[in-house]
Amino acid sequence: MDVFEKIRTNKGPLGQYAKDAHGYFVFPKLEGEIKPRMTFRGKEVLTWSLNNYLGLANHPEVRATDASAAAEWGLGYPMGARAMSGHTRQHEILEEQLAAFEGKEKAYLLNYGYQGMVSIIDALLDRKDVVVYDSEAHACILDGLRMHIGKRFVYPHNNMENMEKQLQRAEKIVATTGGGVLVITEGVFGMSGDLGKLGEIVKLKKKYKFRLLVDDAHGFGTMGATGAGTPEHFGVQNDVDLYFGTFAKSMALIGGFVAGPAEVIDFLQYNMRSQIYAKSLPMPIVIGAMKRLELLRTKPELRTKLWKVVNALQTGLKAKGFNLGNTESPVTPVFLQGSPFEAANLVFDLRENYGVFCSIVIYPVVPKDVIMLRLIPTAVHSLEDVEYTIKAFSEIHHKLVNKAYDPNKITGF
Repeated sequence: MDVFEKIRTNKGPLGQYAKDAHGYFVFPKLEGEIKPRMTFRGKEVLTWSLNNYLGLANHPEVRATDASAAAEWGLGYPMGARAMSGHTRQHEILEEQLAAFEGKEKAYLLNYGYQGMVSIIDALLDRKDVVVYDSEAHACILDGLRMHIGKRFVYPHNNMENMEKQLQRAEKIVATTGGGVLVITEGVFGMSGDLGKLGEIVKLKKKYKFRLLVDDAHGFGTMGATGAGTPEHFGVQNDVDLYFGTFAKSMALIGGFVAGPAEVIDFLQYNMRSQIYAKSLPMPIVIGAMKRLELLRTKPELRTKLWKVVNALQTGLKAKGFNLGNTESPVTPVFLQGSPFEAANLVFDLRENYGVFCSIVIYPVVPKDVIMLRLIPTAVHSLEDVEYTIKAFSEIHHKLVNKAYDPNKITGF
């Protein structure tokens, strides 16, 4: 068979909806300045789908730094991979600042969070090692695990009893292979908003021998007393062996980092293929990340404002009877019941008639007949935005339960 032939009948779990969804539910275009109100298909919408947690995307100091760095350095410098010709003192300074902020010996910059996590797993593990991981781990973790040729055991989401069973299985294997055990979980699970049980996982270190890697993409900058992340929130920073964070969420940028013992970070620096064979982060991004980290550290009022909005939104939705699952973070999922077509018609109504834009998640990401609307509150949303959104959600939910949305076809267009 021609390798292209199969795509005519199997377009993939998302691609099968492309004809009806493209440009509206998938690949929508939000235009204008990054702020709570943007333009969608020519109309202003109140937007709850941007990972701009602390409002840094258009912070005046950030914009000024970005512009100045771009004017001074351009987007080309430094040229080449860091291992060859793309290494600068500024890259090192940012890494030193990130390590200090996270209380780790050393940090290493990553061009992208996704490829960084894949490459960390690939570099750390060999066929003798065993991985134990949460069933709701992000796609970047799962893709990294696909490259691991040794054993891997999954435990049901946040199920510590089952996790311990997987650790027991892992210990038996490494006792014969001579390898080690790596546990991978997330700090904040980006879809559901609940937290990895880091405190309980760390306690298991007294009973089992393993290293812990935490993906804290949504926790870095939002969780903990200083914003250092979910390990800080649980008081277990020193017990997390490798901490992984991204710039794409609270810092509204691109790139990421991994922090941990100097010996391990040095090893990753010389063995992560995604970094060795990729161009270095451009200087404006490095300088811009320094400014964002400075604001994250020195302006706790941004995080205070974020949580004020988070608490108002989540408390208000719960008071109206909405199911938000087990979220303990700014990520705010709202779970409803209905068919995929009801979901599409509901979201069309929400966007076109109420001017509220949020992400929609349906099967196979969530179970059949479950609709998940995912809201991301930020420090630049207002309490008026919250009040209006709760009112809009109450009205569309009333329509949903009263069968106002067609369950068999999309009728909005």
